[in-house]
Amino acid sequence: MTIPTVEIDGVPDPLPAGLVVLDVREVDEWAAGHIEGAVHIPLGELPARLGEFVELEAPQTLIVCKAGGRSARAVAYLAQQGYDVVNLADGMIGWERAGRAMVADTGQPPTVI
Repeated sequence: MTIPTVEIDGVPDPLPAGLVVLDVREVDEWAAGHIEGAVHIPLGELPARLGEFVELEAPQTLIVCKAGGRSARAVAYLAQQGYDVVNLADGMIGWERAGRAMVADTGQPPTVI
């Protein structure tokens, strides 16, 4: 299966209305820095929490992790379920490197860990 993937320069800034961002990193990674408005479901919890994803009714979803590996697995899983999903190549590392905006839940400046 080919994983639908987009490079950071192919992602509009600001993100278009209707595009859902799903972050599949772990809780500590999410807290340190994430895309504002993203939905957080760690990869290991995705099958059990699929209903939460379905409720988003997203026409298309950008899936992110730290570097693109976990999000590629999430894209493969969700695409098999029939959803229109795309992996962000280089993940949040690429997002941060491109200078895209992030928020944190830690009270510290956002960063990718």
